[in-house]
Amino acid sequence: MKSAIIVGGGIGGLVTALKLHRVGVSVRVFESVETIKALGVGINLLPHAVRVLTELGLADELEKTGLPTAELMYVNKFGKKIWQEPRGINAGYRWPQYSIHRGRLQMLLLNAAQEQLGENAVFTGHHLTTFQTVGDKVEAQFENRKTGENLGTFSADIMIAADGIHSAVRKFYYPNEGLPKFSGRILWRGITESTSFLTGRSMIMAGYQDQKFVAYPVCPDTAAKGRSLVNWIAELSVTDEMPSRADWNRKIDKEKFAPAFALWDFDWLNVPKLIEETEDVFEFPMVDRDPLPQWTFGRVTLLGDAAHPMYPIGSNGASQAILDADALALAVVEQPTLELALKAYEEARLEATANIVLANRKNGPEVVMQIVEERAPNGFENLEEVISQKELEEISNRYKQIAGFDRQKLNSLHEVR
Repeated sequence: MKSAIIVGGGIGGLVTALKLHRVGVSVRVFESVETIKALGVGINLLPHAVRVLTELGLADELEKTGLPTAELMYVNKFGKKIWQEPRGINAGYRWPQYSIHRGRLQMLLLNAAQEQLGENAVFTGHHLTTFQTVGDKVEAQFENRKTGENLGTFSADIMIAADGIHSAVRKFYYPNEGLPKFSGRILWRGITESTSFLTGRSMIMAGYQDQKFVAYPVCPDTAAKGRSLVNWIAELSVTDEMPSRADWNRKIDKEKFAPAFALWDFDWLNVPKLIEETEDVFEFPMVDRDPLPQWTFGRVTLLGDAAHPMYPIGSNGASQAILDADALALAVVEQPTLELALKAYEEARLEATANIVLANRKNGPEVVMQIVEERAPNGFENLEEVISQKELEEISNRYKQIAGFDRQKLNSLHEVR
């Protein structure tokens, strides 16, 4: 039986495990942390990623865990609408778009992996130290990060590195790459229960490149009670250097950024109140890495953030990792050997994801907010005098093409796959 080691038990690693198991590969997942917990804040799963998870039999669990996104709306810093479009099922896709708590999604995937692959398929507290290819196998050595205990060597036909933006495997192949590239912008993230806004399933983005606020509800249970568990992100350009890696998940004092949003009380959303009512706020530098010329090295390949970390623009991070997993499993089915499958997977995904990384550096579809800010910094009465509907539609449609969720193309996969 074909076998695989997956380094990293995050969203990308777990979906890859489920997909490879489906196509007859024996999989073991190795995660550094001792206990996988429902940590993090909200993310969005686009319809192309939801299609993959639906094929894995997870549609019912997703429906219980995530909230189907009804619409996306961009507004300026005064809360005036720039662009509004339906999302997911509302936009005519065969699959929903979900706003979902990252930690709850990870636990959903972990439970599915343990059920389908077996309780012993996911090894926690196993940190990759070294690896090598010996003949037709990859041998990987692991240790307990806390104690330094050697946990032994495991071998498989292939190894997939889904170990995130600080991937040890990526560093092995690209030792001089250095730290992630800092955008000059900081994200502050929080999640809190609040009154509903707009449809109760709306995702909004307000402001422009140097000052932005994003909010969307993530919990169907709270929505059923007429309230919203709102995930929000405040973003500012800063003159400081990038915070050290050790600080990426630390709680911070809201006064560090809240004053910048003190006047952002729109009729339909009170931003300062939302920030004030949030207990814990976490700080993240907005970073990515340059696209790579190669992911696959013989029997080893990169996946997800290890392969293509990108700015959190356009709701693409987790979704693209899920598409990686799908492409890899398809390549395993179609190619005569696993080594050829890894190369075919790279060919299918490397350029596609590089294009998204580069598009996100130019603000992706959110560039409409920047255009309006530059053309009408003091606000507008008539949007058509600032930007045409045609220009807005072209920007939106172009990004959907780049990110792989053009509605017509995606819906056609329903018949093919």
